[in-house]
Amino acid sequence: MKMLKRWLVSISVLSVALLSFMYFFKGGIILDSLGIHMERFFVSTVIVPEEYSTVDRNGNGIPDPLDIVHTARKEVEQRTHYKSAYYAGGYPPNDEGVCTDVIWRGLLGADIILKDLMDEDISEHMELYPRVDGKPDPNIDFRRVPNQYVFLERHAESLTTELIPGDMENLKEWQPGDIVLFLEGYHHVGIVSDKRAKDGTPYLIHNNRPFAAEVKLSSFSTPIAGHYRWNY
Repeated sequence: MKMLKRWLVSISVLSVALLSFMYFFKGGIILDSLGIHMERFFVSTVIVPEEYSTVDRNGNGIPDPLDIVHTARKEVEQRTHYKSAYYAGGYPPNDEGVCTDVIWRGLLGADIILKDLMDEDISEHMELYPRVDGKPDPNIDFRRVPNQYVFLERHAESLTTELIPGDMENLKEWQPGDIVLFLEGYHHVGIVSDKRAKDGTPYLIHNNRPFAAEVKLSSFSTPIAGHYRWNY
């Protein structure tokens, strides 16, 4: 009986330690990735105004930025498996992909075909795309983070790369449908969600191993290389 009690106590202590680690590690990114969104205690609530574009190019009654978010979120809902591979025709199966696939899939929600736009820009300005290296390949070029970076720098609105939790004026600059890109030591990209943490920090819809998830943008320690808004 004593051994059983000790065993139960040990299991309880380990469970509390594990939960505490998951709660505090990088702002709860592990729990967020599992779809368990927990707010921080003793954090002031910040209500950030919605200032996204109301353009509705596909006429479905939903603003384009929200179309992008809702479509990208389908990756999270179905837990699209992270798989990096080369596909004839360029497009991976619907149930697998990488971070860049969240972008073109999300944009499709607003009838924006990113692959066609990038393929055209690459063919006309090949020297600007280092990952192309003079040999364009429509099967993969639009799915590379550095290539999306060049394209967005050229054709989207560039916004602040500084994120300040709790700062209303700063947080207003982060709106649903925006695209966030990382380069320094970690090539990654995602779409800003319409969901926010209690402190006003936006969530990011992205795909990283093992599957697509929606996590707080503040959980990323990697410097943000680019923050973009489509020219609706």
